Amino acid sequence: MPTYEYECTNCKYAFEKFQSMVDKPVKICPKCGKEVKKLIGGGSGIIFKGTGFYETDYKRPAKKENK
Repeated sequence: MPTYEYECTNCKYAFEKFQSMVDKPVKICPKCGKEVKKLIGGGSGIIFKGTGFYETDYKRPAKKENK
């Protein structure tokens, strides 16, 4: 589930909300009760775990030269 970022239009309180993509967006600031807007986030970085993600895992054997 993604994390969405919101900011209050009144008090400028910024917060994150962990919610499903089908959940309705937050509309009320938890601090002052006024309207909030959803911010566009930069997303998260990709994390590679396990084998298959390193240069050495894909190296082909050296070609043998014919003499």
